Amino acid sequence: MLLIKSKFKIAKRLGAAIFEKTQSQKFALSEARSAANKKTRGGRGGSDYGRQLLEKQRVRFTYGLGERQLANYAEAAYEEADPSSTLHKALEMRADSAAYRAGFLSTRRAARQAVSHGHITINGKRTTTPSYRVRVGDVISIREGSRQSPLFTTLAENKTESARSIPQWLKVNLDLLQAEVVGEPTYNAMETGLDYATVFEFYSR
Repeated sequence: MLLIKSKFKIAKRLGAAIFEKTQSQKFALSEARSAANKKTRGGRGGSDYGRQLLEKQRVRFTYGLGERQLANYAEAAYEEADPSSTLHKALEMRADSAAYRAGFLSTRRAARQAVSHGHITINGKRTTTPSYRVRVGDVISIREGSRQSPLFTTLAENKTESARSIPQWLKVNLDLLQAEVVGEPTYNAMETGLDYATVFEFYSR
């Protein structure tokens, strides 16, 4: 599992969107002040390499991946007709990302830990592999023996908050604490805030 020592420091460099914790008004105000100071001081544009490295790091920290993990995903996706869409699907349809997207956990990091600790089942079978890829028709559930855990006891009570941004490719029933994969995620650079094409540029150097 990727150890993240300073989320705020990393988010200042890569952008607030990569961590749920830094998507706050306090962080936004801090960033606005920093941007104003930089504008006052002036500065030079970054190199192509710097831009590519920055975007690669943004994707890596967004999904909590190690360097080798992301490189492997990018290498496999680059062989396909639409590399960006393929990479997006591979990252979003990881078991940990799917559990997070379903609203079962508040962050991807928490979802990754929940999967690793065996709290999540896929088609009734316990999985401890966060990178396991879910497919259309799969049913993701919170394990029966884990439903009384403080991690999940308030989910059914807080449906509106838990359903914050459930994507169309998941059909979620919080009363049953399960989600069915009914489609595949689609990639839109504006919506995701991630530019995978730049990531491929980095790896193709």
